[in-house]
Amino acid sequence: MGLSVVHGIVKGHKGVVTVESETGKGSTFTVYFPRVEQDSEVLAEIDCSIPRGHERILFVDDEDMLIEMGKHVLEDLGYEVVPKTDGLEALSAFQEESSKFDLVITDQTMPYMTGTDLAKELISVRPDIPIVLCTGFSELVNAESSKAFGIKAFLMKPFSVQEIARTIRRVLDGKSESAQVNR
Repeated sequence: MGLSVVHGIVKGHKGVVTVESETGKGSTFTVYFPRVEQDSEVLAEIDCSIPRGHERILFVDDEDMLIEMGKHVLEDLGYEVVPKTDGLEALSAFQEESSKFDLVITDQTMPYMTGTDLAKELISVRPDIPIVLCTGFSELVNAESSKAFGIKAFLMKPFSVQEIARTIRRVLDGKSESAQVNR
């Protein structure tokens, strides 16, 4: 799943991923992006249009690479991020300090506990916690069905920095009464 998300992000930026494998030695993935020559004023203008914040986010995904990338992106947006690589670990951290989290962003498909199962548990601890559910593919859950779990927003992977930034602000600012899908 993680590699397909990377491929989607790279393709969305008109880039290419190559792989070289050697039996017994491993694989090397190389990512190429097209060179962009833009005026720094244009880049600053684009960057300013992305909503930012300062809240504390519990970020849950079983893919280490996505945890690292997501943590970096969210911190660049100004958020304090507590990353967890599985639902049980996230639930334990939340139970210990539920009042210290402003938002939870969780993947749906993870070992031990799905994102919707995690959402049910988190809401039983703190009914007002806003949750954003992310998935690359799921026959079991979609934007409509996620409402039943108390989920405030639903994102399909891969998503852009702008999509996650806007979704976070919309949910934290209370502009979401039910699960909304971005895509």
